[in-house]
Amino acid sequence: MTIRDLVRNALRMRPDRIIVGEIRGGEALDMLQAMNTGHDGSLSTVHANSPRDALSRVETMVLMAGMDLPVRAIREQVSRALHLIVHQSRLSDGTRRITNITEIQKMEGDIITLQNLFVFDYQAGIDENGRYRGRLKSTGIRPAFLPFLTEHGVTVPDEVFAFETYDTSLV
Repeated sequence: MTIRDLVRNALRMRPDRIIVGEIRGGEALDMLQAMNTGHDGSLSTVHANSPRDALSRVETMVLMAGMDLPVRAIREQVSRALHLIVHQSRLSDGTRRITNITEIQKMEGDIITLQNLFVFDYQAGIDENGRYRGRLKSTGIRPAFLPFLTEHGVTVPDEVFAFETYDTSLV
């Protein structure tokens, strides 16, 4: 039984959302189709080096589904289905940290536009044990999908998106 089979069978059960631990192939197409047909709140992981690379990986995996879809159609599905990329990196100190929270905004021509909402503060320096002191900091941009969250009863305080300057005294 493949992940694609599991996703398809899950769809037959009319779930509110689908969670797939990791997409690695053609199931990326099934997940996008599910997300674009009323299964908002679905979630999956993909291995990539950056938020932009994650989109390229999803695009490549959709092509692995064996459907002859034009790249623009795939990108349109991705831009409509996905709202957010949470990117985690393994830093040089060996720790894994969330380094970007990036909103997928829209299509501009053939390109999916992205906007960083939060980025890891590398400028906070390194502590005495060689570990990064940094944390996520807001870029000051409010995501376009906030009204969607509000419609579903999720309120996010404005302070969460307040722009934070970098404290260069720690460098």
